[in-house]
Amino acid sequence: MHNSIENAFADLFQWCRRRDFAGYDPFDALNSQVFQSTPFQHSRTARLIWTQLCKRSPLNLRPLALVPPQRNSKGVAIFALAALANYRRLRTVEAETETRELLDDLWQTRIQGYSGAAWGYNFAWQSRNFFAPQGTPMIVPTAFATRALIEAYETFADGSYLQMARSSCDFILSDLKRSNESENEVCFSYSLLDSTQIFNASLLAGETLSSVGVLTGENELCGFAVRAARYVIRRQREDGSWTYGAEPDQQWVDNFHTAYVLLSLSRIVKSCNGAEAALNHALQRGYEFWRERFFLADGWPKYYHDNLYPADAHAAATAIITLLELQELDRGALPLAERIAAWTIRNLRDRRGFFYYQRRRFFTIHTAYMRWTQAWMLYALARLLEEKTL
Repeated sequence: MHNSIENAFADLFQWCRRRDFAGYDPFDALNSQVFQSTPFQHSRTARLIWTQLCKRSPLNLRPLALVPPQRNSKGVAIFALAALANYRRLRTVEAETETRELLDDLWQTRIQGYSGAAWGYNFAWQSRNFFAPQGTPMIVPTAFATRALIEAYETFADGSYLQMARSSCDFILSDLKRSNESENEVCFSYSLLDSTQIFNASLLAGETLSSVGVLTGENELCGFAVRAARYVIRRQREDGSWTYGAEPDQQWVDNFHTAYVLLSLSRIVKSCNGAEAALNHALQRGYEFWRERFFLADGWPKYYHDNLYPADAHAAATAIITLLELQELDRGALPLAERIAAWTIRNLRDRRGFFYYQRRRFFTIHTAYMRWTQAWMLYALARLLEEKTL
């Protein structure tokens, strides 16, 4: 099993390197030169339909629609996290050089002009709730960039990475909207433009603040993080699950957003001394629901808790990473992570080294999404290999 994971990791890393970590994304359809030349680009409904059509099509429409393959800042952050795990395992000069180059590239892609370092996407994004032009600073890519910088500081003992990460806290506290706030709770919005109450996004802001605060000794950062955690745990459902968000059209429960919530909540609990027992209890309940409802015995990663299809490589990868980080909750976490990896390699890996997007009931979407699938699978395999060498 170890050899198959190592081979899959090596092949995937080589495949991504050859493309300079640039490629397509499930949500890059609005970069289409064809779509941009039509009046539909100004229609919210048309933007949603076009994005979903390109995302869900079993054939990759992007070359015909003139969507260019590009680098994505969140993708670069996740590639950097994978490279960091690879360096910690190998400790070679080559692995360190590659890791630092990715981190340098990540820092260069930050969006300037705000209170602190922030990152966005390389495409305009039309969600159900709001529209964000290309380059809009958002909390999700910012949080993952900061996670990579914090790990770089911890791995290389290089204070410049911590200074970079600390800068993002200023963006979160000064620029990012807060869609819900009271003395005891806070919900950070997805961007500067919206007032959404999306649980995983707000917790990623909290994770960033707590992970930096524990290193810099700034208790006020942990205070904000605990308030963000409190907002989310108070909206946990009776069965232990969380919906995607608080709005009526955000009431689905899926695998990888639940994993995001669990991982960020765990990091807040670990970082903030004296975090209240209610956080731990919610984490345990949420983990038990996720563990029991999203995976088959052979490692098949379900996308939704109540439906077998689609099987999604992104869900598989985030599950592996989350299981490895939450092993203190479950002795069976590592074996399950290995089963998920083995299932994904058997069922969603192309012989050329990359991973497919999704396996649906009647067909498989073979599109090789660079951020969504390849970066996450590389990160998951790198962490699994690192864990196996400890």
